[in-house]
Amino acid sequence: MDSIDGADEAFGALSFIHGFLSDPSSNQMVIDAISLELPKAVAKLGGLSGECREVAESVIDRLVSMCSPRDMVTAICDALSSLSEASRVPASFCLLFMGFSKVFSCMQRHHVKQAKVGIPVILKVISVISSEVDENEDGIQELLDEAVKVVCSIQEVCQNLVEKNKEELLAILGLFVLQIMALVTSSGLDNKTSNCVSFVIPLSHVLHYCGLSYLGLITGCSIDAMTGIICQGLEEDDEFLNSFPCVKVGASLAVIWAYISPEVVKAAMEDMENLKYNLQKSRTKRWQALGILRYLLSSIDQPWKFKHHCIEFLSSNMYGSICPESSVDHVDFSSFMPSLYSTLQAVQRCIIYAPDGEQRKKAFSALKQVLLDVPTHERFDILKALVTNSNSPSMVALLIDIVKEQLLTDYQKSSQRKEKIKLLESNGNSNPSFWSRNTLEFLELILKPPKGGPPSLPEQSEVVIAALNLYRFILITELTGNTNYTGILSKEILRKAYSEWFLPLKMLVSGIQAENENDISDLSITTVCSLNPVQFVLHRCIELVEENL
Repeated sequence: MDSIDGADEAFGALSFIHGFLSDPSSNQMVIDAISLELPKAVAKLGGLSGECREVAESVIDRLVSMCSPRDMVTAICDALSSLSEASRVPASFCLLFMGFSKVFSCMQRHHVKQAKVGIPVILKVISVISSEVDENEDGIQELLDEAVKVVCSIQEVCQNLVEKNKEELLAILGLFVLQIMALVTSSGLDNKTSNCVSFVIPLSHVLHYCGLSYLGLITGCSIDAMTGIICQGLEEDDEFLNSFPCVKVGASLAVIWAYISPEVVKAAMEDMENLKYNLQKSRTKRWQALGILRYLLSSIDQPWKFKHHCIEFLSSNMYGSICPESSVDHVDFSSFMPSLYSTLQAVQRCIIYAPDGEQRKKAFSALKQVLLDVPTHERFDILKALVTNSNSPSMVALLIDIVKEQLLTDYQKSSQRKEKIKLLESNGNSNPSFWSRNTLEFLELILKPPKGGPPSLPEQSEVVIAALNLYRFILITELTGNTNYTGILSKEILRKAYSEWFLPLKMLVSGIQAENENDISDLSITTVCSLNPVQFVLHRCIELVEENL
């Protein structure tokens, strides 16, 4: 078989095999013996032409009807594994997917066990082939169509099962669908054709059959439930679950597809307004949802189009017109902080790397909404972590602007109520406003980095200017209002700012400018020009401190 290359030869070989299997006098023991190797050869030859494929389908039908279903599952999976290492012809894999669908429907027992054998192999093939959509778009669409048929065959089997076996197979089916949804979307087909939604619609219908709601998917509760049903503490169960690395991306996409396509919502029999209501009324559910959406936002495989829709969904459906304060639940923030921090990092990457300005602008708006949903004290912790771990000076400057904007908002609210912000330091509580000592601690991270020394210049010029302007804003506001909420006017804090922040920075700026004073190269001129604004704002900060000392 390996020596057959031409379509005519392949057609003759396949016709001979079909004739042998159809002959009533053929020995069943011989058929059983060769059935373990036939699927691989038949699939390979069937991919050479349309006529070969028709005969190959008939051969596989005969094998399914004549051989043990369990043996056929093994043979088909071996063929898939073998071909995926040597071939990239979607038609060959389509034949094997079709064979798996038919043989799985014929099985009378051990459905869960055989699903655990076949599904990981099928997913591996889809992942490998769908990554090459530019080379064979039509073939990949057909392969995905056969994958959906595999899903539907498992669904049909579920309808005839009862109790535990049905529950576990439904859980496997749910994870299978979510993984396929992630692979379909990452394939790039949606950039070339509107047919991508034709795969998502039947998959969404199966999600409904599995009892998976959008709320359960977006909060991760359904994923936890499915993995809990499957995982019985056995080593092979853990290995099987490793076959679904993108289920959380798939869960996010299931909801995002519904957000952009009414047909998908209809297929899933869901109510997007009800989902919106549940997310907006519960801070816990919002934060759980953020923890799931981060997998889509941080994925390097998913198109920017869907990350953009994800940002829009986050802004309009999770927050929208309902203020965070309307949440009725009381949340232990510490348990959510790692996932919220990771989500904000993912949103930051969207701000930095999104392909157009409109997407970056919406991502920045979403970042601010998420931050505002976090209690004030913990918000400072997250902001500090974002600043400390950011490699983008522009991003750090934006975070400083967020702090300044929040300070201004808090100040205006206080003025409108005609009452002062009360400091609660005397009894150990933190001020629920940004007008607290936390703001100066935040500034110190920038003006006196934890690793020591003044900030790096001129690389950090943009950040330093933003930090110095924020210091001036706080100091002038406290002076004007005759307040000292941040402690910025205390002699000790003023001396610290003068000696530990500003003087080392002044010496650094002066030293760099002196080094480049007589150098007329473009680099030196650019360096001096970038430091001039720093020197101007720094000089004004020093003047203000000296006046108040």
